[in-house]
Amino acid sequence: MPYGDGMSARTTRSEERRAEIVRAALEVIAERGYRGASLAAVAERVGLTQQGLLHHFPTKDALLVAVLEERDQWDAMPRTRWRIDLLCALVEYNATRPGIIQTFSALLGESVTEGHPAREYFTDRYRQVRAGIAAVLRAEYGDRLPNGLTPERTAPLLVAVMDGLQYQWLLDPESLDMPGAFRDFLRLLGEDVD
Repeated sequence: MPYGDGMSARTTRSEERRAEIVRAALEVIAERGYRGASLAAVAERVGLTQQGLLHHFPTKDALLVAVLEERDQWDAMPRTRWRIDLLCALVEYNATRPGIIQTFSALLGESVTEGHPAREYFTDRYRQVRAGIAAVLRAEYGDRLPNGLTPERTAPLLVAVMDGLQYQWLLDPESLDMPGAFRDFLRLLGEDVD
């Protein structure tokens, strides 16, 4: 077998193994939270020793970053141009994946503590999300929304509603229509979302 083909096969197997480890880490974090999730538990779930897992992810923090990046890939929200209808679609999509939302919410809650490895990630992410949503609102309404607020003042409120609805839905999914409640909030902005 030529050298290039063997390297390609090893690389593919390594990438598949990394993806399997990230999925297992998502499950373990969803069940136990980041602080309660151990590398040993993740390794056991994928049939590796802890040393074998460290070959793919040298630290727990490196694995956490991979988990967060994977979650962002699933959201597939455009970084350059968002739209209100895409925000509705994201909320609807999130309602189909409680495990991922639970993991994200648990990590977000833990990340507010000083020194948490995901604190910088979430801080940067929220800055980007608020800026993206402000741009959506500006494109839709100009410098002022019908309620008189600027897009920059409204964006954090919209993000807070999205995240707050997720927490309420995770606690009691039978009593809350998360996508419907988000559409109701957008109607308060004057948006026609049916």
